[in-house]
Amino acid sequence: MIVAIDGPAGSGKSTLSKIIAKKCNLVYIDTGAMYRAVAYLTLKDNIPITDEESIIKLAKNSNIEFKDDKVYINNLDVTKEIRTMEVTKIVSPISSIVELREILVDMQRKMAKDYDVIMEGRDITTVVFPNADYKFYLDASKEERARRRYKENIDKGIDSTYEEILENIEKRDYNDMHKKVGSLMRTDDQIYIDTTNLKIEDVVEIFRKEIDL
Repeated sequence: MIVAIDGPAGSGKSTLSKIIAKKCNLVYIDTGAMYRAVAYLTLKDNIPITDEESIIKLAKNSNIEFKDDKVYINNLDVTKEIRTMEVTKIVSPISSIVELREILVDMQRKMAKDYDVIMEGRDITTVVFPNADYKFYLDASKEERARRRYKENIDKGIDSTYEEILENIEKRDYNDMHKKVGSLMRTDDQIYIDTTNLKIEDVVEIFRKEIDL
C-alpha cells in the first residue's frame, strides 16, 4: 500500500505521517528530509549551490536512510542538523536541480518496492507515485505554518525568529510551485485538507475515515 501526501512546508505532513505510519504499520518516508540531507552535505562540503555537477555527484555517492524516526547520511545521524535555518534557506533551490530530483525519486521508488509506505513531499501524488492507493493534499495558511515551524524550532533548540520563518515559507511556496520539474500542485484526485484550524487528532480522524484505519 502507498499513501502519498503533498503540501507546502508546515502544513502538518510530517507529524501526521508519523502517526498514520504507526497506526497502519507503514514505513514513513520524509522525502523533504532527503533533499535537506543533500543541502546539509552541500553546506558541510562548502559547495556553492550553483555548482550543480558537484551537488549531483554528492547525492550519487551518499546513502540516505530512515531508521527509528531519524535521518542518517552514510550511517551518521543528521536529524537535527538538517533542520537548521542554514539548510532551510538553500533546500528549495537545491531541490530544483532536475538531475538531483531524478536521483532521489529513483531512491524513493525503490524504498516503496518492498514495504507498505506513507510518503510525503511536494510531488509525491503527481510525480513519484501518481498511482498511489491514497492521495492527499495538506494545506494551511502561511501564518499558521510559520507559527508551527517557529514553535517546532523552539522545542528543538533551533535558533530562528517567526519573521524569518514566515519570509522563508513565502519564498519556498513560490519556488515549490514554480519548479520546472516536480512542482507542488493541486489535482482533482487528491483529497484536500485545510489544517489551519484543525488539531492533529482531527486530521488523523479524517485520514482514518478515508483509508479505513
